Amino acid sequence: MEEKMSLIVAGAVDYKGFPADRSKTGGWIPAALILGIEIVERLSTMGIAVNLVTYMISVMHLPSSTAANTVTDFMGTSFLLCLLGGFLADSFLGRYKTIGIFASIQTLGTATLAISTKLPQLRPPSCHANSDSCKQANGFQMGILYLSLYLIALGTGGLKSSVSGFGSDQFDEKDEKEKSQMAYFFNRFFFFISFGTLAAVTVLVYLQDEVSRSVAYGICSVSMVVALMVFMSGTKRYRYKKSLGSPIVHIFQVIVASIKKRKMQLPYDVGSLYEDTPEASRIEHTDQFRFLEKAAIVTEGDFETNASGSAPNPWKLCSLTRVEEVKMMVRLLPVWATTIIFWTTYAQMITFSVEQASTMERNMGSFQIPAGSLTVFFVAAILITLAVYDRIIMPLWKKWRGKPGFTDLQRIAIGLVFSVFGMAVASVCERKRLSVAKSVGGNHATLPISVFVLIPQFFLVGSGEAFIYTGQLDFFITRSPKGMKTMSTGLFLTTLSLGFFVSSFLVSVVKKVTGTRDGQGWLADNINKGRLDLFYGLLTILSFINFVAFAVCAVWFKPKKPKQAGMQMGAINAEEKC
Repeated sequence: MEEKMSLIVAGAVDYKGFPADRSKTGGWIPAALILGIEIVERLSTMGIAVNLVTYMISVMHLPSSTAANTVTDFMGTSFLLCLLGGFLADSFLGRYKTIGIFASIQTLGTATLAISTKLPQLRPPSCHANSDSCKQANGFQMGILYLSLYLIALGTGGLKSSVSGFGSDQFDEKDEKEKSQMAYFFNRFFFFISFGTLAAVTVLVYLQDEVSRSVAYGICSVSMVVALMVFMSGTKRYRYKKSLGSPIVHIFQVIVASIKKRKMQLPYDVGSLYEDTPEASRIEHTDQFRFLEKAAIVTEGDFETNASGSAPNPWKLCSLTRVEEVKMMVRLLPVWATTIIFWTTYAQMITFSVEQASTMERNMGSFQIPAGSLTVFFVAAILITLAVYDRIIMPLWKKWRGKPGFTDLQRIAIGLVFSVFGMAVASVCERKRLSVAKSVGGNHATLPISVFVLIPQFFLVGSGEAFIYTGQLDFFITRSPKGMKTMSTGLFLTTLSLGFFVSSFLVSVVKKVTGTRDGQGWLADNINKGRLDLFYGLLTILSFINFVAFAVCAVWFKPKKPKQAGMQMGAINAEEKC
């Protein structure tokens, strides 16, 4: 009987709803089947994003800054919709169904994009580069393009919010062997999905430029259908976590209840606050944000009688554990806010850096590298950094400090430092490129400067992403309550979303402040006549200020535990006096 109980995974069920058997469900194989969906999602989203700016400029004939903002708005919306996907997964659908539904939506989006790039009626007439007579795409043509892009964004939002969480569900944190496997899961998760990005920026971008965009996007649709079939083949092997209701509603219930009781005094003894959570599932009490604990003060009228007996009204009375869950989410917010600017710097790698590459010499012998494929160095930096960290740094750190690698906050800090240096180097490289453009008049289609000058900025920001993405993923999943992990993943992905939106905002502000009537300024319509180096310099300064703010937030993050011993001693003395 004891042996049978040891095979049961607490809090997880199989596809029939029975308690999950450790020997028949979960582990690396089901996690790998889930991983396939994310790899293809990366292939589709990044394959479109890294080369979309060139399509907007050369085919749809949009201005440089408008094209860049179109890309960043598309990527920003993709990650912002992760909150919607997380809400649906936690409240109604569960992670498995959410992944299946939104993978289908993304397939529809890439198929629509393939059609929109194939039909000549859905794009303006072609013209010579740098010509003033080029006709911009009309409202209908842009409308169809936006429809396909935002279907893809919706699919991406639903997938990303659930894939990593559903993958981590396949490992039991209470089992030491599986817990150690889970420690490596996040690094390897990001390592393998980076191969999807690698295929996107090499094979897929080459097909877009040299064969046909419609063929490339059609491949994305077919790949997602195959990945979805592979994902569904593991239905019987997956572990499923039961939905605990909408975490957003739970958060609002605590806030509303604490506001209603804002004038009440908290009791000296925490033990007198309301608690109905089983002892094994309770969260240790902390001393931060104690005003939220007023939601757990029991008053007359907090309980309502129904058919099953008396129960608390959740909008008037919340358990102390529910309050501590909300505290955990609030503690995430300062770290969340100070990681947004990294993704603003990241946005430059798939917009202006690609546009820079399109003006430079890209030949390797008789082969010309597509401008969008330069981001291969970005992906290479990610893969190299993750491999070195996984195989060299983690073992050495464990041997020296007894810990399996850097903490989540340390990894985020390292990523932010890399981004500061990345933008500084990008500014220097752009100044060199502009000096060459000025020496030849600035109107040449291809400047006499090698595109490989851009490699350092791709490598620095790419290495930064390797640290910050895995650090954030680990931080937001492991530091959030069990019932809020999908929403927490969505919260993490909104840092990417807001990073792209901040990029669009900065581009618009800088263009307006520095621009002139003839379209010049830092972000001129013709990149050779602008001052992109100053824009990169501005991002360097903002990134450094942000790093300082993050360091302060990271020190503050560690929750302060109440002095339980002192409180208990005070209670004992009071009893003795009585």
